[in-house]
Amino acid sequence: MQFRHELKHEITASDMIAIRQRLRAIAIPDPHTIDGKYLIRSLYFDTPEDKALLEKQSGVSRRQKFRIRYYNGNKSVIHLEKKSKVGGLGTKVSAPLSEEQAGKIVKGDIDWMISEDNSLIKELYSKMVGERLRPRTIVDYTREPFIYGPGNVRVTLDYNIRTGMLNTDFLDTECITLPAADGICIMEVKWDNYLPEIIRDAVQLKYARTGSFSKYEACRQPMI
Repeated sequence: MQFRHELKHEITASDMIAIRQRLRAIAIPDPHTIDGKYLIRSLYFDTPEDKALLEKQSGVSRRQKFRIRYYNGNKSVIHLEKKSKVGGLGTKVSAPLSEEQAGKIVKGDIDWMISEDNSLIKELYSKMVGERLRPRTIVDYTREPFIYGPGNVRVTLDYNIRTGMLNTDFLDTECITLPAADGICIMEVKWDNYLPEIIRDAVQLKYARTGSFSKYEACRQPMI
């Protein structure tokens, strides 16, 4: 399992425009984008006691979260993901899900998961039974991703964050979502063993605040 360095910055819309222009000159857009961006829809899981949310708010160093995700409204490619954090390092493992499987998980029909060969699906089943992990909220946003070969760098610009509030039917592309995070834009920089100076300079902002902004946390705030 490869852990990567991760840094997040809360930035303004004008900062994002400036950084986007710099990155276009030195990096390339992720080839999976449409016109340089894609729309992400995620469904995040948590316990009835909000374990994942409270660990994030308390700054617990070692934590993990589960989510189901698809892009650009395309439900033919859905992934179950587990994101793990240890300090400033992070890693992600994923498993493919069919639309039917994702729909069953959302509805709480999970008995089929125990017989699946994929270990991540079985792990989610174990968490849903043992810790009562359940879908909690939809998180939508727009992402502009850039990649740079040396250092295996990935820089993402995320904005237009929206919450599904209590709605967990994330397969309904017409469901109502509401703006969250007060228009905040998030720049995230990930790399393996080193961050090239050219990227460091491109993402440098005098007043940017380094932090651990969580879209899930932001999208849960109206409910707590």
